[in-house]
Amino acid sequence: MFVVSKLLSAITQPLFWLALWWLLALLLLGRKPRAAKRMLWTGLLGLGLLGLQAPPDALLRALESRYPAQPTSALLQQHAGLLVLGGALEHPASWQAHGQVPLGQSAERMTVPVGLMRQHPQWQLIFSGGEGRLLTTGVTEGQLAQQFYAEQGVDMARVQIEQGARTTRENAQRVAQTLGERCGQQSWLLVTSAWHMPRSMAEFEAVGCQVTAYPVDFRTGAHTDWYSYHMADSLLRWQMALHEWLGRLVYAVTR
Repeated sequence: MFVVSKLLSAITQPLFWLALWWLLALLLLGRKPRAAKRMLWTGLLGLGLLGLQAPPDALLRALESRYPAQPTSALLQQHAGLLVLGGALEHPASWQAHGQVPLGQSAERMTVPVGLMRQHPQWQLIFSGGEGRLLTTGVTEGQLAQQFYAEQGVDMARVQIEQGARTTRENAQRVAQTLGERCGQQSWLLVTSAWHMPRSMAEFEAVGCQVTAYPVDFRTGAHTDWYSYHMADSLLRWQMALHEWLGRLVYAVTR
């Protein structure tokens, strides 16, 4: 499953398929120049259209709207704590060089739990995140998370770090192993990106954990204007949306 997840990261990148399309066009250029030129121009048009934000936003919005943005205050009081999934930390090279924990675009996965832990002094925080890279660095997300929460003044006696999980499925399995019977006997808030929440909830429920969604890191609003255009941002949104929808399919088939 880990290798499959890494392959998904490649094939869900629109530029990967555009590069293959243009490579095929170049290979045909000598034998079928007219068809090859049409393919090159078609690929260029496709690249331009990928900059429109409305289509990928529609795919992400369908995922982000599955769960309410925040449970009610009364519901929050019934929980034992937080299950926080990794995925918000950048490559550890900068940490190794400068000693500062590098937060990425999904930083809310890390920062929101800090405030929640201060508001609810009886809660525990379980962080799950290993090293999800094919080319390992020797530094896990769990190591970085431990430093981050300590620097933010969180009582580390209330924090438990799981640093072996490399995929969402492994997050659920390893957290269930870490908590044992408590994962099903007590209620826990599951904290991850809103677009990642449907797949995460399914995996935690599959291993018998009693979880309530607490989505963060929303990428879309109520609507996106059809003329909204940003090439770099849209390409990232396309990859995020395609990766998550295809990941849900793969997980459903292999469960």
